[in-house]
Amino acid sequence: MNIFAVIILTAIIIDFTLGIISNRLNLKALSKELPGEFEGVYDEDTYAKSQEYTRVNTKFGFITGTFDLILLLVFWFAGGFNWLDQWARGFEFGVIGTGLIFIGALVIVKMFISMPFSIYSTFVIEEKFGFNKTTAKTFAADRVKGLLLSVVIGAPLLAGIIAFFEFGGTWAWLYAWLAVTAFSLVMQYIAPTWIMPIFNKFTPLEEGELRQAIEEYADDVNFPLQGIYVIDGSKRSAKSNAFFTGFGKNKRIALFDTLIENHTTEELVAVLAHEIGHYKKKHIVKNMTISILHTGIMFALLSVFLQVPGLFEAFYMEEMSVYAGLLFFGLLYSPVETLLGIAMQVMSRKHEYEADAFAADTIKEKEEMVNVLKKLSKDNLSNLTPHPFYVFLNYSHPPALKRIEAIRNL
Repeated sequence: MNIFAVIILTAIIIDFTLGIISNRLNLKALSKELPGEFEGVYDEDTYAKSQEYTRVNTKFGFITGTFDLILLLVFWFAGGFNWLDQWARGFEFGVIGTGLIFIGALVIVKMFISMPFSIYSTFVIEEKFGFNKTTAKTFAADRVKGLLLSVVIGAPLLAGIIAFFEFGGTWAWLYAWLAVTAFSLVMQYIAPTWIMPIFNKFTPLEEGELRQAIEEYADDVNFPLQGIYVIDGSKRSAKSNAFFTGFGKNKRIALFDTLIENHTTEELVAVLAHEIGHYKKKHIVKNMTISILHTGIMFALLSVFLQVPGLFEAFYMEEMSVYAGLLFFGLLYSPVETLLGIAMQVMSRKHEYEADAFAADTIKEKEEMVNVLKKLSKDNLSNLTPHPFYVFLNYSHPPALKRIEAIRNL
Protein backbone atom coordinates (compact mmCIF):
# COMPACT_ATOMS: atom_id res chain seq x y z
CA MET A 1 0.00 0.00 0.00
CA ASN A 2 1.21 3.50 -0.77
CA ILE A 3 0.74 6.58 1.41
CA PHE A 4 -2.65 7.43 -0.10
CA ALA A 5 -4.00 3.96 0.64
CA VAL A 6 -2.72 4.20 4.21
CA ILE A 7 -4.33 7.61 4.75
CA ILE A 8 -7.68 6.53 3.32
CA LEU A 9 -7.75 3.20 5.14
CA THR A 10 -6.79 4.87 8.43
CA ALA A 11 -9.51 7.50 8.00
CA ILE A 12 -12.13 4.84 7.28
CA ILE A 13 -11.16 2.78 10.31
CA ILE A 14 -11.02 5.80 12.63
CA ASP A 15 -14.46 6.96 11.47
CA PHE A 16 -15.89 3.47 11.99
CA THR A 17 -14.28 3.21 15.43
CA LEU A 18 -15.60 6.60 16.51
CA GLY A 19 -19.06 5.45 15.49
CA ILE A 20 -18.76 2.32 17.63
CA ILE A 21 -17.49 4.27 20.65
CA SER A 22 -20.19 6.95 20.40
CA ASN A 23 -22.93 4.34 19.98
CA ARG A 24 -21.76 2.35 23.00
CA LEU A 25 -21.65 5.50 25.11
CA ASN A 26 -25.09 6.45 23.87
CA LEU A 27 -26.56 3.09 24.85
CA LYS A 28 -24.94 3.27 28.29
CA ALA A 29 -26.44 6.74 28.77
CA LEU A 30 -29.98 5.38 28.48
CA SER A 31 -31.60 5.99 31.84
CA LYS A 32 -34.39 3.90 33.33
CA GLU A 33 -35.60 6.97 35.18
CA LEU A 34 -37.84 9.29 33.15
CA PRO A 35 -36.54 12.90 33.20
CA GLY A 36 -38.81 14.97 35.44
CA GLU A 37 -39.56 17.45 32.65
CA PHE A 38 -41.43 14.72 30.76
CA GLU A 39 -43.60 13.43 33.60
CA GLY A 40 -47.20 13.42 32.47
CA VAL A 41 -46.14 13.27 28.82
CA TYR A 42 -44.54 9.82 28.73
CA ASP A 43 -46.03 6.87 30.55
CA GLU A 44 -43.82 4.00 31.68
CA ASP A 45 -44.49 1.86 28.61
CA THR A 46 -43.88 4.68 26.10
CA TYR A 47 -40.60 5.65 27.75
CA ALA A 48 -39.40 2.03 27.73
CA LYS A 49 -40.45 1.80 24.07
CA SER A 50 -38.43 4.90 23.16
CA GLN A 51 -35.32 3.38 24.73
CA GLU A 52 -35.85 0.08 22.96
CA TYR A 53 -36.24 2.00 19.68
CA THR A 54 -32.82 3.58 20.27
CA ARG A 55 -31.27 0.20 21.06
CA VAL A 56 -32.72 -1.53 18.00
CA ASN A 57 -31.70 1.24 15.59
CA THR A 58 -28.21 1.42 17.08
CA LYS A 59 -27.64 -2.32 16.66
CA PHE A 60 -29.07 -2.26 13.14
CA GLY A 61 -26.86 0.71 12.28
CA PHE A 62 -23.82 -1.24 13.47
CA ILE A 63 -24.75 -4.18 11.25
CA THR A 64 -25.28 -2.04 8.15
CA GLY A 65 -22.14 0.01 8.84
CA THR A 66 -20.03 -3.11 9.26
CA PHE A 67 -21.45 -4.62 6.09
CA ASP A 68 -20.71 -1.45 4.10
CA LEU A 69 -17.15 -1.32 5.45
CA ILE A 70 -16.43 -4.96 4.58
CA LEU A 71 -18.00 -4.52 1.14
CA LEU A 72 -15.81 -1.49 0.39
CA LEU A 73 -12.60 -3.13 1.61
CA VAL A 74 -13.21 -6.39 -0.29
CA PHE A 75 -14.07 -4.56 -3.52
CA TRP A 76 -11.07 -2.24 -3.08
CA PHE A 77 -8.39 -4.83 -2.33
CA ALA A 78 -9.76 -7.35 -4.83
CA GLY A 79 -9.10 -4.78 -7.56
CA GLY A 80 -12.79 -4.18 -8.16
CA PHE A 81 -12.40 -0.53 -9.14
CA ASN A 82 -9.91 -1.35 -11.89
CA TRP A 83 -12.03 -4.25 -13.15
CA LEU A 84 -15.09 -1.98 -13.34
CA ASP A 85 -13.06 0.71 -15.10
CA GLN A 86 -11.83 -1.72 -17.76
CA TRP A 87 -15.36 -3.02 -18.23
CA ALA A 88 -16.75 0.52 -18.66
CA ARG A 89 -14.00 1.43 -21.13
CA GLY A 90 -14.95 -1.59 -23.22
CA PHE A 91 -18.09 0.19 -24.44
CA GLU A 92 -15.89 2.87 -26.07
CA PHE A 93 -18.31 5.70 -25.33
CA GLY A 94 -15.61 8.29 -24.71
CA VAL A 95 -14.46 9.69 -21.41
CA ILE A 96 -17.81 11.19 -20.40
CA GLY A 97 -19.86 8.14 -21.35
CA THR A 98 -17.36 5.84 -19.67
CA GLY A 99 -17.48 7.96 -16.53
CA LEU A 100 -21.27 7.81 -16.41
CA ILE A 101 -21.17 4.03 -16.81
CA PHE A 102 -18.48 3.67 -14.11
CA ILE A 103 -20.24 5.86 -11.51
CA GLY A 104 -23.73 4.73 -12.52
CA ALA A 105 -22.84 1.06 -12.13
CA LEU A 106 -21.48 1.68 -8.63
CA VAL A 107 -24.61 3.60 -7.62
CA ILE A 108 -27.03 1.00 -9.00
CA VAL A 109 -25.19 -1.99 -7.53
CA LYS A 110 -24.92 -0.28 -4.14
CA MET A 111 -28.63 0.54 -4.25
CA PHE A 112 -29.61 -3.06 -4.89
CA ILE A 113 -27.18 -4.43 -2.30
CA SER A 114 -28.59 -2.00 0.29
CA MET A 115 -32.20 -2.78 -0.62
CA PRO A 116 -32.67 -5.63 1.90
CA PHE A 117 -31.48 -3.35 4.71
CA SER A 118 -33.89 -0.60 3.63
CA ILE A 119 -36.74 -3.11 3.46
CA TYR A 120 -35.92 -4.46 6.92
CA SER A 121 -35.66 -0.97 8.42
CA THR A 122 -38.99 0.12 6.93
CA PHE A 123 -41.13 -3.00 7.17
CA VAL A 124 -39.69 -4.61 10.30
CA ILE A 125 -38.17 -2.00 12.64
CA GLU A 126 -40.44 0.95 11.80
CA GLU A 127 -43.43 -1.41 11.64
CA LYS A 128 -42.62 -2.89 15.04
CA PHE A 129 -42.64 0.52 16.70
CA GLY A 130 -45.80 1.70 14.97
CA PHE A 131 -44.25 4.22 12.57
CA ASN A 132 -44.41 2.57 9.16
CA LYS A 133 -47.25 3.57 6.86
CA THR A 134 -45.38 2.79 3.64
CA THR A 135 -46.86 0.18 1.35
CA ALA A 136 -44.73 -2.07 -0.83
CA LYS A 137 -46.02 -0.14 -3.85
CA THR A 138 -44.97 3.23 -2.41
CA PHE A 139 -41.58 1.84 -1.35
CA ALA A 140 -40.88 0.51 -4.84
CA ALA A 141 -42.17 3.68 -6.51
CA ASP A 142 -39.89 5.85 -4.36
CA ARG A 143 -36.83 3.85 -5.45
CA VAL A 144 -37.79 4.00 -9.12
CA LYS A 145 -38.49 7.75 -8.94
CA GLY A 146 -35.19 8.36 -7.15
CA LEU A 147 -33.29 6.39 -9.78
CA LEU A 148 -35.01 8.26 -12.62
CA LEU A 149 -34.22 11.62 -11.01
CA SER A 150 -30.59 10.54 -10.70
CA VAL A 151 -30.53 9.86 -14.43
CA VAL A 152 -32.41 13.00 -15.46
CA ILE A 153 -30.72 15.44 -13.07
CA GLY A 154 -27.64 13.77 -11.64
CA ALA A 155 -26.22 12.31 -14.84
CA PRO A 156 -26.04 15.65 -16.75
CA LEU A 157 -24.45 17.33 -13.72
CA LEU A 158 -21.86 14.56 -13.40
CA ALA A 159 -21.21 14.68 -17.15
CA GLY A 160 -20.63 18.42 -16.93
CA ILE A 161 -18.15 18.07 -14.04
CA ILE A 162 -16.22 15.36 -15.91
CA ALA A 163 -16.17 17.52 -19.04
CA PHE A 164 -14.87 20.58 -17.16
CA PHE A 165 -12.00 18.69 -15.56
CA GLU A 166 -11.21 16.77 -18.74
CA PHE A 167 -11.19 19.72 -21.15
CA GLY A 168 -11.21 22.89 -19.01
CA GLY A 169 -7.48 23.21 -18.44
CA THR A 170 -6.00 25.13 -15.50
CA TRP A 171 -9.28 26.80 -14.50
CA ALA A 172 -11.41 23.67 -14.77
CA TRP A 173 -12.13 23.68 -11.02
CA LEU A 174 -13.45 27.24 -11.24
CA TYR A 175 -15.77 26.44 -14.15
CA ALA A 176 -17.05 23.36 -12.33
CA TRP A 177 -17.55 25.36 -9.13
CA LEU A 178 -19.56 28.06 -10.90
CA ALA A 179 -21.65 25.47 -12.72
CA VAL A 180 -22.44 23.48 -9.56
CA THR A 181 -23.24 26.70 -7.66
CA ALA A 182 -25.64 27.81 -10.40
CA PHE A 183 -27.20 24.34 -10.41
CA SER A 184 -27.69 24.43 -6.62
CA LEU A 185 -29.36 27.85 -6.73
CA VAL A 186 -31.67 26.81 -9.55
CA MET A 187 -32.62 23.67 -7.62
CA GLN A 188 -33.68 25.82 -4.66
CA TYR A 189 -36.29 27.37 -6.93
CA ILE A 190 -37.51 24.34 -8.84
CA ALA A 191 -37.34 21.65 -6.13
CA PRO A 192 -40.39 22.85 -4.13
CA THR A 193 -42.51 23.13 -7.27
CA TRP A 194 -41.33 20.29 -9.49
CA ILE A 195 -39.34 17.69 -7.55
CA MET A 196 -40.82 17.38 -4.06
CA PRO A 197 -44.38 16.88 -5.41
CA ILE A 198 -43.12 13.81 -7.26
CA PHE A 199 -42.83 12.06 -3.91
CA ASN A 200 -45.43 13.83 -1.76
CA LYS A 201 -48.69 15.64 -2.25
CA PHE A 202 -48.61 19.30 -1.19
CA THR A 203 -52.06 20.68 -0.39
CA PRO A 204 -52.61 24.37 0.49
CA LEU A 205 -53.73 24.67 4.09
CA GLU A 206 -57.48 25.20 4.06
CA GLU A 207 -59.19 28.26 5.47
CA GLY A 208 -59.99 28.06 9.15
CA GLU A 209 -58.68 28.70 12.65
CA LEU A 210 -55.18 27.35 11.99
CA ARG A 211 -54.60 29.26 8.77
CA GLN A 212 -55.93 32.46 10.30
CA ALA A 213 -53.66 32.08 13.35
CA ILE A 214 -50.64 31.44 11.13
CA GLU A 215 -51.38 34.42 8.88
CA GLU A 216 -51.84 36.71 11.89
CA TYR A 217 -48.52 35.57 13.33
CA ALA A 218 -46.74 36.05 10.00
CA ASP A 219 -48.08 39.60 9.83
CA ASP A 220 -46.91 40.29 13.38
CA VAL A 221 -43.31 39.29 12.56
CA ASN A 222 -43.38 40.80 9.06
CA PHE A 223 -42.79 37.52 7.27
CA PRO A 224 -43.72 37.42 3.56
CA LEU A 225 -45.88 34.33 3.59
CA GLN A 226 -46.20 32.90 0.08
CA GLY A 227 -47.65 29.52 0.87
CA ILE A 228 -48.55 27.15 3.69
CA TYR A 229 -48.90 23.54 2.66
CA VAL A 230 -49.92 20.28 4.24
CA ILE A 231 -47.71 17.38 3.17
CA ASP A 232 -49.04 13.82 3.26
CA GLY A 233 -46.31 12.52 5.55
CA SER A 234 -48.71 9.87 6.88
CA LYS A 235 -48.34 8.17 3.50
CA ARG A 236 -44.99 6.84 4.70
CA SER A 237 -44.63 7.32 8.45
CA ALA A 238 -46.50 8.23 11.61
CA LYS A 239 -43.66 10.56 12.60
CA SER A 240 -44.24 14.32 12.60
CA ASN A 241 -42.20 17.10 11.05
CA ALA A 242 -42.27 20.54 9.43
CA PHE A 243 -39.82 22.27 7.12
CA PHE A 244 -39.14 25.46 5.21
CA THR A 245 -37.78 25.34 1.69
CA GLY A 246 -37.22 27.44 -1.41
CA PHE A 247 -36.47 31.07 -2.14
CA GLY A 248 -38.41 34.05 -3.44
CA LYS A 249 -41.89 33.29 -4.68
CA ASN A 250 -41.28 29.56 -4.30
CA LYS A 251 -40.81 29.66 -0.54
CA ARG A 252 -42.86 26.94 1.09
CA ILE A 253 -43.65 26.08 4.65
CA ALA A 254 -44.82 22.48 4.83
CA LEU A 255 -46.55 20.94 7.83
CA PHE A 256 -46.90 17.18 7.96
CA ASP A 257 -50.50 16.04 8.26
CA THR A 258 -49.42 13.95 11.25
CA LEU A 259 -48.15 17.13 12.92
CA ILE A 260 -51.46 18.92 12.42
CA GLU A 261 -53.37 15.92 13.72
CA ASN A 262 -51.41 15.71 16.98
CA HIS A 263 -51.02 19.37 17.98
CA THR A 264 -53.16 22.35 18.96
CA THR A 265 -53.37 25.53 16.90
CA GLU A 266 -51.13 27.38 19.38
CA GLU A 267 -48.51 24.62 19.21
CA LEU A 268 -48.57 24.58 15.42
CA VAL A 269 -48.04 28.35 15.36
CA ALA A 270 -45.03 27.76 17.62
CA VAL A 271 -43.66 25.20 15.12
CA LEU A 272 -44.15 27.68 12.30
CA ALA A 273 -42.51 30.42 14.38
CA HIS A 274 -39.44 28.22 14.79
CA GLU A 275 -39.22 27.69 11.00
CA ILE A 276 -39.67 31.42 10.37
CA GLY A 277 -36.93 32.00 12.95
CA HIS A 278 -34.49 30.19 10.67
CA TYR A 279 -35.48 32.55 7.86
CA LYS A 280 -35.28 35.68 10.02
CA LYS A 281 -31.87 34.71 11.40
CA LYS A 282 -30.62 34.04 7.84
CA HIS A 283 -29.63 30.48 8.69
CA ILE A 284 -30.55 29.19 5.23
CA VAL A 285 -28.39 31.81 3.51
CA LYS A 286 -25.49 31.15 5.89
CA ASN A 287 -25.63 27.40 5.30
CA MET A 288 -25.79 27.83 1.55
CA THR A 289 -22.84 30.26 1.57
CA ILE A 290 -20.72 27.82 3.54
CA SER A 291 -21.73 24.99 1.21
CA ILE A 292 -20.77 27.02 -1.86
CA LEU A 293 -17.37 27.98 -0.41
CA HIS A 294 -16.75 24.38 0.64
CA THR A 295 -17.53 23.16 -2.87
CA GLY A 296 -15.05 25.63 -4.35
CA ILE A 297 -12.25 24.54 -2.01
CA MET A 298 -13.02 20.89 -2.69
CA PHE A 299 -12.90 21.36 -6.47
CA ALA A 300 -9.63 23.30 -6.21
CA LEU A 301 -8.04 20.45 -4.25
CA LEU A 302 -9.55 17.89 -6.61
CA SER A 303 -7.87 19.54 -9.59
CA VAL A 304 -4.51 18.95 -7.88
CA PHE A 305 -5.03 15.32 -6.87
CA LEU A 306 -6.40 14.31 -10.26
CA GLN A 307 -2.82 14.71 -11.50
CA VAL A 308 -1.27 12.49 -8.80
CA PRO A 309 -0.66 8.90 -10.01
CA GLY A 310 -0.28 7.64 -6.44
CA LEU A 311 -3.97 8.22 -5.71
CA PHE A 312 -4.96 5.87 -8.54
CA GLU A 313 -2.23 3.36 -7.70
CA ALA A 314 -3.73 3.10 -4.20
CA PHE A 315 -6.80 1.51 -5.83
CA TYR A 316 -4.82 -0.67 -8.26
CA MET A 317 -5.97 1.32 -11.30
CA GLU A 318 -4.20 0.72 -14.60
CA GLU A 319 -5.26 4.09 -16.02
CA MET A 320 -5.97 7.53 -14.57
CA SER A 321 -9.31 9.20 -15.20
CA VAL A 322 -11.36 12.14 -13.96
CA TYR A 323 -14.41 10.05 -13.08
CA ALA A 324 -12.47 7.55 -10.94
CA GLY A 325 -10.50 10.44 -9.44
CA LEU A 326 -13.76 12.01 -8.24
CA LEU A 327 -14.53 8.89 -6.25
CA PHE A 328 -11.02 8.32 -4.90
CA PHE A 329 -10.56 11.96 -3.93
CA GLY A 330 -13.86 11.74 -2.05
CA LEU A 331 -12.43 8.92 0.05
CA LEU A 332 -9.14 10.79 0.56
CA TYR A 333 -11.03 13.93 1.52
CA SER A 334 -13.26 12.09 4.02
CA PRO A 335 -11.29 13.15 7.17
CA VAL A 336 -11.76 16.80 6.20
CA GLU A 337 -15.40 16.09 5.42
CA THR A 338 -15.86 14.48 8.82
CA LEU A 339 -14.37 17.46 10.65
CA LEU A 340 -16.39 19.87 8.55
CA GLY A 341 -19.51 17.81 9.22
CA ILE A 342 -18.94 18.04 12.98
CA ALA A 343 -18.44 21.80 12.69
CA MET A 344 -21.66 22.10 10.68
CA GLN A 345 -23.50 20.07 13.32
CA VAL A 346 -22.26 22.46 16.00
CA MET A 347 -23.44 25.43 13.97
CA SER A 348 -26.76 23.73 13.21
CA ARG A 349 -27.43 23.17 16.92
CA LYS A 350 -26.65 26.83 17.56
CA HIS A 351 -29.11 27.79 14.84
CA GLU A 352 -31.79 25.62 16.42
CA TYR A 353 -31.35 27.41 19.75
CA GLU A 354 -31.62 30.76 17.95
CA ALA A 355 -34.78 29.69 16.09
CA ASP A 356 -36.29 28.45 19.37
CA ALA A 357 -35.48 31.76 21.02
CA PHE A 358 -37.06 33.70 18.15
CA ALA A 359 -40.20 31.59 18.36
CA ALA A 360 -40.45 31.81 22.16
CA ASP A 361 -39.98 35.57 21.99
CA THR A 362 -42.62 36.19 19.31
CA ILE A 363 -45.49 33.82 20.16
CA LYS A 364 -48.00 34.57 22.90
CA GLU A 365 -46.79 31.90 25.32
CA LYS A 366 -43.28 30.44 25.12
CA GLU A 367 -44.59 27.41 27.01
CA GLU A 368 -46.20 26.33 23.72
CA MET A 369 -42.69 25.73 22.34
CA VAL A 370 -41.97 23.52 25.33
CA ASN A 371 -45.20 21.59 24.77
CA VAL A 372 -44.32 21.05 21.11
CA LEU A 373 -40.87 19.69 21.93
CA LYS A 374 -42.31 17.31 24.52
CA LYS A 375 -45.02 16.00 22.22
CA LEU A 376 -42.67 15.62 19.24
CA SER A 377 -40.21 13.70 21.40
CA LYS A 378 -42.94 11.34 22.48
CA ASP A 379 -44.50 10.94 19.03
CA ASN A 380 -41.09 10.20 17.44
CA LEU A 381 -39.82 8.07 20.36
CA SER A 382 -36.77 10.32 20.69
CA ASN A 383 -33.90 9.43 23.00
CA LEU A 384 -34.29 11.80 25.95
CA THR A 385 -30.84 11.15 27.44
CA PRO A 386 -28.31 10.93 24.56
CA HIS A 387 -24.64 10.90 25.47
CA PRO A 388 -22.89 14.28 24.87
CA PHE A 389 -20.22 12.68 22.65
CA TYR A 390 -22.89 11.08 20.47
CA VAL A 391 -24.67 14.42 20.25
CA PHE A 392 -21.39 16.12 19.32
CA LEU A 393 -20.81 13.74 16.42
CA ASN A 394 -24.32 13.17 15.13
CA TYR A 395 -26.98 15.64 16.25
CA SER A 396 -28.03 18.53 14.02
CA HIS A 397 -30.58 19.51 16.69
CA PRO A 398 -29.87 19.82 20.42
CA PRO A 399 -31.53 17.18 22.62
CA ALA A 400 -35.08 18.09 23.63
CA LEU A 401 -34.16 18.57 27.29
CA LYS A 402 -31.42 21.06 26.39
CA ARG A 403 -33.78 23.00 24.14
CA ILE A 404 -36.46 23.15 26.81
CA GLU A 405 -33.92 24.29 29.38
CA ALA A 406 -32.71 27.05 27.03
CA ILE A 407 -36.29 28.24 26.40
CA ARG A 408 -37.07 28.36 30.11
CA ASN A 409 -33.91 30.40 30.71
CA LEU A 410 -34.84 33.08 28.18
